[in-house]
Amino acid sequence: MNMLRFFAPYKKFGIFFLLLSAVIVALIYQALKPKRRLRIYEPDQVNAILVDSTVQEIRKYHKIADFRLINQLGDTITQEDYKGKIYVADFFFTTCQTICPKMTQNMGKLQQKLKNYPNVKLLSHTVMPEVDSVAQLKKYALKKGVDHNKWNLVTGNKKELYDLARKSYLVAKEGGFSKYDLIHTENFVLVDQKKRIRGYYDGTDTEAMEQLLADIELLLEKE
Repeated sequence: MNMLRFFAPYKKFGIFFLLLSAVIVALIYQALKPKRRLRIYEPDQVNAILVDSTVQEIRKYHKIADFRLINQLGDTITQEDYKGKIYVADFFFTTCQTICPKMTQNMGKLQQKLKNYPNVKLLSHTVMPEVDSVAQLKKYALKKGVDHNKWNLVTGNKKELYDLARKSYLVAKEGGFSKYDLIHTENFVLVDQKKRIRGYYDGTDTEAMEQLLADIELLLEKE
């Protein structure tokens, strides 16, 4: 009993010391814990079926090439419109009845969730410019609730679209009945402020979209 009385005054100090120790340990753990970083994708790391043979062996310094395309309003869209921005790109066509509706729906959800992020934009390329005229893209954009300031649907020269899909974004297969025809995939591509590919995401999958949003937040933290 005498021993218990002796230590009684130190009880509060002991509890405080234990709590302080726990906080210090947690802070040290956070400081030493490796920060999550997004990889930089190079052509040699992507499924070869989606990559043009002329760039398949590239192992570093790959960036999205400059482009000059026309959006749903008839405006010319170039890399300057995305300079210093993070953006999500994909390939589609307006008459697609398979994966495109879900992809467009998910891109629309991204548009809504990113509406207060001026440094993040969206870019959808048609793989059928012979069908997707400016008028067709505008009609589609209005139907899908596209914000013209946030999300460009673009068409243009067929070879340029082909080269962007297979030499820059690395997301489409060769296919069709004529030269430069493409079979697009469900992939959304995350591009950083330096025009580098930082991630691929299944544009039809809800969980993949949540991961994409988390990765965008991570890139924004690095600004």
